Amino acid sequence: MAMGIAIAPVVALIAGILILLMPRLLNYIVALYLIFIGVIGLLERYMHYIRT
Repeated sequence: MAMGIAIAPVVALIAGILILLMPRLLNYIVALYLIFIGVIGLLERYMHYIRT
């Protein structure tokens, strides 16, 4: 990544803090996290094919 910081650990940290503060959000946070990681993974693969 060009930013120099991995996105997944930052998102995981924020999700963990939110779950500790509001446990009822667990389902939504997990769902959003999985969607986010999936989209990032697909975009990285897609961008790899565009660059080469």
